[in-house]
Amino acid sequence: MKILVIGGGGREHALVWRLARDGHAVIAAPGNPGIEALAPCHPVAVGDLDGLVALASAEAVDLVVVGPEAPLVAGLADRLRAAGVPTFGPSASGARLEGSKVFSKQLFARHGIPTAAFEVCATVAEADAAIARLGGDVVVKADGLAAGKGVVVCSDPDQARAAARDMLEAHRFGASGDRLVIERKLPGREVSILALTDGVRLEVLAPAEDHKTIFDGDRGPNTGGMGTVSPAWVSDDVVARIRREVLEPTVRGLAAEGIDYRGVLYAGLMVGDDGTPWCLEYNCRFGDPETQPVLARLQGDLGALLAGAAAGAMPEGTLAWDPRAAVCVVLAAAGYPASPRTGDPIDGLDDPALAGDDVVVFHAGTARRDGRLVTAGGRVLGVTALGDGVEAARRRAYDAVARIRFDGMQLRRDIGARRG
Repeated sequence: MKILVIGGGGREHALVWRLARDGHAVIAAPGNPGIEALAPCHPVAVGDLDGLVALASAEAVDLVVVGPEAPLVAGLADRLRAAGVPTFGPSASGARLEGSKVFSKQLFARHGIPTAAFEVCATVAEADAAIARLGGDVVVKADGLAAGKGVVVCSDPDQARAAARDMLEAHRFGASGDRLVIERKLPGREVSILALTDGVRLEVLAPAEDHKTIFDGDRGPNTGGMGTVSPAWVSDDVVARIRREVLEPTVRGLAAEGIDYRGVLYAGLMVGDDGTPWCLEYNCRFGDPETQPVLARLQGDLGALLAGAAAGAMPEGTLAWDPRAAVCVVLAAAGYPASPRTGDPIDGLDDPALAGDDVVVFHAGTARRDGRLVTAGGRVLGVTALGDGVEAARRRAYDAVARIRFDGMQLRRDIGARRG
């Protein structure tokens, strides 16, 4: 198949890499310097919906895979399908699962999907009252898209009230913070589960565990993700419960409300000590950096599965998993996540040790400037390695990291270290 992958980050590099390895003819828009080594890149921005529809039509692609959430929320999948282009990605109505935390939490309530107790607030007075009712141990979330940073986990009422004011009065996240979801913080351990759906059937991918905060030991502010490990710590029994109690009711609920959802359901979950899963939130696209280790372990034709889902008839039994573990370590720019610095030259990527089958460096925020590869985003690279067990994968990933250099480089040293 000829497949157009839309986006230019680490997730899209991983998708292009996987699809190209499976023998598909892949093109990308806009792509990045890492993707350019694998596929032709077209300089069409992810926000240029007209340009993307025109590109897909002109290139006569068999499938479009939409990487980022913003164009999905803006209705790109609807427009591509209206133009007769098979598309893997939910409609705008389905993408509200990520585009509006208020919508998603209310969907959970309507369809009995387990989640934390929550309240929706649009004013400081409403937020203060909700915090008082729920207690200070809450999570404050901006309703709309905030690049993975619109969530503040609070440990006392003062911190919660300050977070609410930061969003509602200081407008830290613009219109995305005009409404808030304030929810009770749940005990347990987080896990990410990605599932593919054709609107009826589910294919659950191997679980991954993200490391959200900037510093080791889960300290510091939240980021878009500083690293992942797959498989995650959850047992097969817990994954089965997540499928039965969270994912399947979500697919049924979307269908019951007339929502066309052909794409990824990316669930962020909290799992209690007794194995009870609680859905914290959904994303409507592949996770970044979860996609990198998951696709590194994938065996089988991903393209056939995505095309089947786009057509509403996903094939069964097409995926298998490498028994080895995969670890992805994110290298972030100086100043990330508050104000990342760009333009720092990147060295070391031509090291022969980074060219093997078991180590892949995915480009997330890079650019070429005056012939040099430079940083061009908050999360710059995702160094992903396979190994016989998590510890072996960690050693291989960090050995690869040691060969890469740029000024101000930030990373966590404990990706995959919290097992059991």
